[in-house]
Amino acid sequence: MIIYSSNALKFRESVDHNKITVEIEKAFIDKMGMKPSPGEKRAWNNSMQFMERVIRNSKIADDCGILIEYNIPATSKRIDFIVAGQNQDGKSNFVIVELKQWESAQITDREDLVIAYIGGRKREIPHPSYQAWSYRQFLDDMNESIHSNDLTGHACAYLHNYRVPQPDPLRNERYQGLIREAPLFMAEDTLKLQEFLYKHIGKGNGINLLYLIENGKIRPSKKLIDHVESLFKGNSEFILLDEQKVAYETIISIAKNIDKKKTIIVKGGPGTGKSVISMNALGGLLKHKLNVKFIAPNASFRTVMVETLTKQQLKNKARTRGLFAGSGQFYGASENFYDVLVVDEAHRLKGKGAYQYRGENQIEDIIKASKVNVFFIDDFQRIRPDDIGSVSEIRRIASLYGSEVHEYTLSAQFRCSGAEGFINWIDHVLQIQTTANFNGWDQESFEFKMIDNPNDLYEEIRERVSSGYKARMLAGFAWNWTRDKDGNRNGEVADVVIEEHDFRMPWNGRAISSTWAIHEDGIDQIGCVHTSQGLEFDYVGVIIGNDLKYDPQSMLIYADYSEYKDTMGKRGLKNDNEQLTALIKNIYKVLISRGMKGCYLYCRNPELHNYIKEQLNRIDPKMSFTN
Repeated sequence: MIIYSSNALKFRESVDHNKITVEIEKAFIDKMGMKPSPGEKRAWNNSMQFMERVIRNSKIADDCGILIEYNIPATSKRIDFIVAGQNQDGKSNFVIVELKQWESAQITDREDLVIAYIGGRKREIPHPSYQAWSYRQFLDDMNESIHSNDLTGHACAYLHNYRVPQPDPLRNERYQGLIREAPLFMAEDTLKLQEFLYKHIGKGNGINLLYLIENGKIRPSKKLIDHVESLFKGNSEFILLDEQKVAYETIISIAKNIDKKKTIIVKGGPGTGKSVISMNALGGLLKHKLNVKFIAPNASFRTVMVETLTKQQLKNKARTRGLFAGSGQFYGASENFYDVLVVDEAHRLKGKGAYQYRGENQIEDIIKASKVNVFFIDDFQRIRPDDIGSVSEIRRIASLYGSEVHEYTLSAQFRCSGAEGFINWIDHVLQIQTTANFNGWDQESFEFKMIDNPNDLYEEIRERVSSGYKARMLAGFAWNWTRDKDGNRNGEVADVVIEEHDFRMPWNGRAISSTWAIHEDGIDQIGCVHTSQGLEFDYVGVIIGNDLKYDPQSMLIYADYSEYKDTMGKRGLKNDNEQLTALIKNIYKVLISRGMKGCYLYCRNPELHNYIKEQLNRIDPKMSFTN
């Protein structure tokens, strides 16, 4: 949606007569049905003065097209300024200009992010060149009018108040790849920006191009399809096996013949390959030129999937990231805007009151916004009270929208070396499902050991890493996590302390939280469920803290509210120990089942430690004595 559009001549006149902010505000109210914020109006009043001078002095033709506040379809993101026209060779182009009123900025240790003073405080925000480039790439990849009419996009960022310090953090070496894709123009670079615009769109004839941009259907381009297909080709981590292939083909078959709203529910426990199928479904649906988005509530999972798929290639990674989304961005999306929405880890979808979520029910947002929606789910991986994702809730919402439900169950175990019995045994031992397998598992295919000392647990994991395996330490949220502003940006504070064994390790650092699972520093930090759910390793070392205990008298496992430190995770459950216990059990099942080849376990509560050892002893007496 275009909030405001005109030609270059009319834009200059509106600014000259001090009417541009009033005109944009009127168009904003007409198109959006609400008033812009005072901050937005101040930004228009300020930035449009600068852009008018750039447009006038660049000598571009009067009939170049001007777009202001272009709302990217199905998102809350708006592109500040677009100029459209033809170059010297008669080639139709458009230029995205990301406008910033920043006067200073700071470098960060997070990829593509900087720190700027916005809204009265310092915030982490994407580098201006990244913002401009990502908007252009989205339009190139997903706006059918642009790629079918051979309309070429360019992008840049203009920081008209920014006086360049030496050294300039925004031009740090780590950002040079972004700047090559979308040049950065500062206060003293106005002449260069004028030349940039004239080069690409200076000859005008751009009004018709505005129509193409606004009315283009959202559909993947052949270039994007080829790009994604190349990422999957030869990537062994995404090969489909047996029933995974059946589930994948079923999804594709249903989605490519859209005759009515449909909801597909794919159920499966840890290691059944839900993520492998969901990722392949993304690629397959794009191949059929469907408007599809991959949704993952867990940011760490999204990041690691992109890293794994792209093999950490900067340009591929940034482009692929646009196909992924968090679960909260579909509130207010147009009904049936997407052909297909694919939701992994659907058990983590949220309801009203969840952090930074403005809606009522994320399941409803997703079903409403898509013609076909696919939910990959495990009812036993809910870990917080605000996790509302369940098969029954999906069915309920689907019924409200008249969506035809198709339900499938994955049973084959591909994690834990095929030791499906181990997952069932964990269900039994943790008293999650009483019907689970209590006779053990194929112990040659999966290694499980109880470790009596957390220091020895750490050494086991380090040895596996030194042998070339992927291995990490994990723990339940039974220790506080020192805040970033208190000097704990990247695991500087050893929060996980077990005094009786003189053991100290930090939680996963915030600076690498989204890549902790694959970052080289991750081996010396302990991951929590939020940085590991949905991921897998060869080996995991799991610490069960004092948040989960065992009562020998009742022979029941129970949660200790005071020892569980996740404030959001126990909100409203002080007097509901049954639900709290169920959620914490789910957390530890998730952590224990992250290993594909083995898991080593230490329990801080002596009674729980001995109880699990006794359960092991029922299978093989030699297994319960490991140290």
